[in-house]
Order: sequence, then C-alpha cells, then structure tokens
Amino acid sequence: LSATPIPRTLHLAMSQLRGVSLLMEPPAGRQAIITEVVQWNDTLVKEVLQKELGRQGQAYYLHNKVETIDLAAEQLRELLPTARIAIAHGQMDDKQLAQTMQLFDHGEVDILVCSTIIANGLDLPRVNTIIITDSINFGLGQLHQLRGRVGRGSVQAYCYFLYKEQRLHGDALDRLRTLESNADLGAGFKIANRDMELRGVGHIIGRNQHGHVTPLGINLFEELLNEAVEELRTGQSA
Repeated sequence: LSATPIPRTLHLAMSQLRGVSLLMEPPAGRQAIITEVVQWNDTLVKEVLQKELGRQGQAYYLHNKVETIDLAAEQLRELLPTARIAIAHGQMDDKQLAQTMQLFDHGEVDILVCSTIIANGLDLPRVNTIIITDSINFGLGQLHQLRGRVGRGSVQAYCYFLYKEQRLHGDALDRLRTLESNADLGAGFKIANRDMELRGVGHIIGRNQHGHVTPLGINLFEELLNEAVEELRTGQSA
C-alpha cells in the first residue's frame, strides 16, 4: 500500500477476506517528505516559496475554494511579485486547463495555485514544495495523497499543512499530527490504519465506505469478525 485505501477495503484485507500486498521499498533515490503542521501566516508562506524558487524548483499552493482561488493567487502575487503564478481547478475550460498544466510541466510557471485536481496522478519531479491551506477540511487519506504529489524525484520535498484556527482540536488535530509523525517512506499502511480507526470500518456488505465501531472498539470488533470468518471457513472445509 503506497497510499491510503478506504477503511472498508483495508478492513476486508485485515480480516483476511481480501488479499493485500505491502510495497515497502521506495523507488531509488526517493526521500521522505519533510512535513510540518503550521498556523497560517504571510511570512511563512513567503519564506517557504522563496526557498523553493531559490533552488530553481516549483510549488503547489492548494486552495480548494474555486470561488476565492483568484483572490488567493492575487495575494500570492503581492507576496512574490517576481514569481510566475498560474491557476488550475476543475471548473476551468478544458483547453485552458490543459494549456496551464503544460506551461507548469515545462517550467514556465513557478507556483500553481490549485484545487485538489492535482491529486489525480500528477508526477512532476521539479515540484517539491506543497502548501495546503485550510488543511483541517480534508480527510486523512486525502491529505496523504496530496502530500504525495511532491517528492517524485531525488530532490528533498516539503509539505506544509496550514490552518487558520487559533488552536487545533478533536479529529482535525489527530489527522494532522498523524501525518506529521508518519512522513517516512512506507508510512501509508500506518496512516491507513489510523484512518480506519478514526472513520470506522464500513459495511462488509453494502455501499457504505466507513462507519462507527465505537460501542465495541476496533480490537474487539476485529476479534469477533475473525472468529466468524474462521467458523465459516471451518464449516466449508468440513
């Protein structure tokens, strides 16, 4: 598992109802992404992006509100007037979006202000910094997937999960601290396990991808399910 599967899929695998393979060997030269959870401020954003551009790299600035993404890009232009900044999101005209991504791919754009559209399999080795604004609004698996858009080559990559609140608390705090403490290569399986604990395991039969096991607890639930699976297997063998 290089990314985080939905809780139901992982649960089926851990219950021995489906097979699972763990990919623990990273590609040659790949480095763990340095991850920080930080309260949002202009100074930090400017310093982080200047550092990336200073080493001739590129960056993602993820702002997932299409209605204010132009404003976010303007604010970045004020902070970094010499940077070449473009916008990409799913509501753009297909031709315009393709042209923007081509410019970014060719190194003619320094910073891409974007929505979660970048989660769809982009592999750009020159992009090695990602700033995710309002990170408390994303799920654990989604944040891990977005972090994986940088560090695609041998250059050290950086990921910054920003939040605007005075204090983090509850599940939001748990999600971000989980990512911060599990930034090593091959951490996807541990993150997926934590995601399953936070969201529940879902329905084995049915469409629901997650659910609650709080009354039983994940360990007891697993034990009872494993017993039921073993009983079915024994009965079939007999």
